[in-house]
Amino acid sequence: MAASLKGKKCLIIGGCGFLGRHLCEGLLEKGCSVQVFDVRTTFEDSRVKFFVGDLCKKEELKPALDGVYCVFHCASPAPLSNNKTLFYKVNYQGTKTIIEACKEAGVKRLVLTSSASVVYEGKDIRNGREEQLTYARKPLDYYTETKILQEKAVLEANSEDFHTVAIRPHGIFGPRDLQLVPIAVDLARKGRSKFIVGDGKNVVDFTYVGNVVHGHILAAEHLNPGSPVCGKAYHITNDEPIFFWAFMSRLLTGLGYPAPYRHVWYTALYGIAVILQLVAWLVSPFVIWTPALSPMKVALAGTDHFYNCERAKKDMGYKPVYTLDQGLKLTLESFQHLRNPQTKEEGKQQ
Repeated sequence: MAASLKGKKCLIIGGCGFLGRHLCEGLLEKGCSVQVFDVRTTFEDSRVKFFVGDLCKKEELKPALDGVYCVFHCASPAPLSNNKTLFYKVNYQGTKTIIEACKEAGVKRLVLTSSASVVYEGKDIRNGREEQLTYARKPLDYYTETKILQEKAVLEANSEDFHTVAIRPHGIFGPRDLQLVPIAVDLARKGRSKFIVGDGKNVVDFTYVGNVVHGHILAAEHLNPGSPVCGKAYHITNDEPIFFWAFMSRLLTGLGYPAPYRHVWYTALYGIAVILQLVAWLVSPFVIWTPALSPMKVALAGTDHFYNCERAKKDMGYKPVYTLDQGLKLTLESFQHLRNPQTKEEGKQQ
């Protein structure tokens, strides 16, 4: 049975990040009383109460939990930073602190932003279902290792008095995105976006941020005693698998950059990435070096990885509210400041 969040006090941990800010807007539209806890504030909204602190310090977190109905935990270090100490501290130790603080403050609901990568080992996943996929035994990076630890901790904390759920979005994109679009544009401007990894026919999920927000809110509304949602993980996608390179081409050409066209042999590129990762590990006692190429990046660009979200449809009535086309349109409109300067000038001349 779903319970409306209208009028309820909700706390978003990591609410100043990409997903967190969109979630903040979604909860406000639902009529919630919204609070945000983060290491810093990056925006202002008179409707939101902000708390600044370290999520690993219970004494800093507790004031934000007073009277809260549901906590949304979407705080996360940037996956590409390769800061192993920070990954472990925030994703695992910080999450355990959040669980303890919630219980001590009497908060009974916790929604975690997990990741579909927790079941991904660099091998093809086609229409993957939660009940059929185990946690990755050989994760491709340390960030994913800590996300696995995080999700396990949250789901294992579920009980009769404390209800938890993990949302596993995949390939999130949308306005204010700090990774997918800016990184793709940066590569294009450096002339490094011309390459297609493999045959270009690998199918993946890209998920518009509005649908991820919708999935989180639905999970919170169904996070009640006796609900099948409690203690489970759910894939949330656009439910529109697409060729990875077709999506990237639409993104780049939509901002005036050339589409990728030159194929690179997947196996060779993956092998190079593994060697670079090994070299980075060998020199790590002397110098911190993060290779631009990693096994995870190559695998994500060259394999199938799309997921079935029937469980979310059945248990909490999930249905994407934005199509892929709508999501791309809204995203491209929001990133016109990153448009190719050459095409801007051509447009003016025409």
